[in-house]
Amino acid sequence: MNRLKYIVKRVLMSVPVLWLGTSMTWFIIYQGPVDPAANLLSGNERLTEAKYEAARTELGLDQPPLQHYVDWMWNLFTLDLGQTWLVYTGSNVGALVLDFLPRTVWLGFWSVLIAICIGVPLGFYAGIRSNTVADYIASVSGIVWRAMPNFWLAVILLALLVGSESLFGFDWDTFLITLPSGVTGNPGLSYMAGDPLALFTQPRETLAAIKKILPAALVLGSASMGNEMRIGRTAVLETKNEQYVDFARARGIPGRAIVWKHVFRNALVPLVPVITTEAFLLIGGSVLVEQVFGINGMGKLFFDAAIQGDLPLVGSLMFVFIVLMLTINIAQDILYTLIDPRVGYEGT
Repeated sequence: MNRLKYIVKRVLMSVPVLWLGTSMTWFIIYQGPVDPAANLLSGNERLTEAKYEAARTELGLDQPPLQHYVDWMWNLFTLDLGQTWLVYTGSNVGALVLDFLPRTVWLGFWSVLIAICIGVPLGFYAGIRSNTVADYIASVSGIVWRAMPNFWLAVILLALLVGSESLFGFDWDTFLITLPSGVTGNPGLSYMAGDPLALFTQPRETLAAIKKILPAALVLGSASMGNEMRIGRTAVLETKNEQYVDFARARGIPGRAIVWKHVFRNALVPLVPVITTEAFLLIGGSVLVEQVFGINGMGKLFFDAAIQGDLPLVGSLMFVFIVLMLTINIAQDILYTLIDPRVGYEGT
């Protein structure tokens, strides 16, 4: 099976997963213990039978369950996500997703990048220099980063950045790049609306958006940073003791070439599922970080919808998260084929 067929097979296998996850979401929301129509009218002091039936009709709950399920699934797969009940009442869910999703993806991208660029090199360095002072320092640092809760680290970092100007004369706006960014609030991504190339053609605005998101991204990627450091160290330790590495040494191949060509590349294989899985967790688990740093992203939107009982919005956002998860899994499979060419050639 060549690489293209392997990827196509993985894409086709994701279709049943998407259907099953979406079906479970529908069942939990509309067939679970919570009555969506009653929840919609929970703030109405003069609840009557007529208003209750009108709410059921509005939500399509007066139809047979099978018919409602088919209509709901069809609307999702045709990207007709409907309108919100309580959060931004009457707003189109698709428009809200397009407005909120870029902020979460921007935050998730930089948190994953920070975790990879710091955690993986330190883990590899600790594995190569095992049982040295550098290894002990890196290992302890990874444990500490892994142990610190995101919400606690977010509050501490926010307090340091906000209070450092009065205590130490440090101003985040003038740090490294003199760009007004602040510490809290949405990253300024509006300049890219309708023009994705603005990311490269307007470097000043891009740098401001990066600087704005860095504190939140550092907090969100902290746990993954420690985890990738630990797993990277273990992977290098296991790989450098393999027989093919000893054989390469016996052939007289320079140590630097052995490390880069054999040890590091093969040590990346067990890290691929860790990085891709944590990428989804970072995107989907950004609720608390977005709350602390005042970022109106998908995490905050999902939190508000769940707290206020906006069940159709919750269902639509769950559909978006499932699609994101499957996309990341497919990206993981593609990375596998790039790092290890043997993947995708079963039976040969």
